[in-house]
Amino acid sequence: MEKTIEEVQRKYDLELKRIISEIKKTKAKLVLLQFPDGLKPYATSVVDYLKENLGNKVEFLIWLGSCYGACDTPVGLEKIKPNIDLIIQFGHSEMISDY
Repeated sequence: MEKTIEEVQRKYDLELKRIISEIKKTKAKLVLLQFPDGLKPYATSVVDYLKENLGNKVEFLIWLGSCYGACDTPVGLEKIKPNIDLIIQFGHSEMISDY
């Protein structure tokens, strides 16, 4: 069962408005979204939300491979044509240092 954008926004702050702003700022046309396993059920809802707010000017790819953190960037992306303009990695929690 597909999860709704409302469900994900109740549970997590994915900073979707910030992502929209970054896509506009960089004028990205092809964006790769990388989710950890716990957020993958929300992936298509996130894409739908982004497309609603950006129009059809931007295409999205969802990385279905594993993601174990911010340092886990997919390999082989340089072979994708057209080239990916922007990679957005989602996580369950913010990287904050209390020290």
